[in-house]
Amino acid sequence: MPGDVSIIVPVWNGRALVERLMGSIRAQTCPVAKVLVVDNGSEDGAPEAAEALGAQVIRMGRNAGFSRAVNRGIAECGTAWTAVVNSDVELAPAWLEMLIAAGNDPEVWFATGKILNAADHGLIDGTYDALSRGGCAWRVGNGRADGAEFSKAASIQFASGTATIFRTQLFQRVGLFDETFESYLEDVEFGLRCACFGYAGRYVPEAVAYHVGSATLGQWHPETVCRIARNQVFLVAKYYPARFLLVLWWPVLVGQALWGFTAMRHGAMGAFLRGKLQGLRGFSAYRRVLRPGKVNAQKLFRIVAQSEQEIARVQRAAGSDWYWRVYFALTPLGRTEA
Repeated sequence: MPGDVSIIVPVWNGRALVERLMGSIRAQTCPVAKVLVVDNGSEDGAPEAAEALGAQVIRMGRNAGFSRAVNRGIAECGTAWTAVVNSDVELAPAWLEMLIAAGNDPEVWFATGKILNAADHGLIDGTYDALSRGGCAWRVGNGRADGAEFSKAASIQFASGTATIFRTQLFQRVGLFDETFESYLEDVEFGLRCACFGYAGRYVPEAVAYHVGSATLGQWHPETVCRIARNQVFLVAKYYPARFLLVLWWPVLVGQALWGFTAMRHGAMGAFLRGKLQGLRGFSAYRRVLRPGKVNAQKLFRIVAQSEQEIARVQRAAGSDWYWRVYFALTPLGRTEA
């Protein structure tokens, strides 16, 4: 029902951004039951500013990571819907109303909208996420000019943690965000888990938000690159059964090696290698967290293959990145059954 929603905002500094977000939350056309700012040890007065603007602040006392902060907020919600919104986002007034309306369909378990670049509203920051067979993800539309391709509603498997609403009951059914991931790809892992259990979402292009992007550390900060590189390995460890790896070892190798080359071009090769080493060291132990044998291999293969086909389709329609051009050249799309 309208108003039966809590908004969780993980925060680590960025007072001005938090104040801007709070202003946009207060301007929503759909009532919000509560705003939960989960503070990861800010030192610039960001949580105090949010509190002064009506938010309930949960202080973690340290930088506990995105996943742990969100999970702490979920535990305090008590509403039918839970929204997760990054602190460097500004919401259009009808953002929440549009997403709640999509949730009137009982088959919709989460919903996200069109996220535009905060500095240039004509550019897509992201829409929904998609995952390749290589264990690497793409924020669909990132860097492209806004247009017809990104203005069509669609059923989706993966939604970015940047600005998304979830049925709170979904967390009771499939679990919370994986805290081992800390941040980066934790939303992709959650989406893959939902897809395996048969819970789908909705992309609602009329629900618009504006994102600064990588405001905390920066897109190619060594810690960002290290965590992404590690979590790519963890994603494979958690979900790909042995038979899956036998089929997809080449896409995995190509996809993650190409991502390493991208990191190298941005001066972050050391961080990439450090992340891969962390992932490989923890591979066997982490694999036991969710034994891949418990996942239906054929269903999983179909989910990932179809998601990769979506990447290829949008790349063809809206312009191709060099990464995906090389990836698809070396790993042609094939069958969708394991």
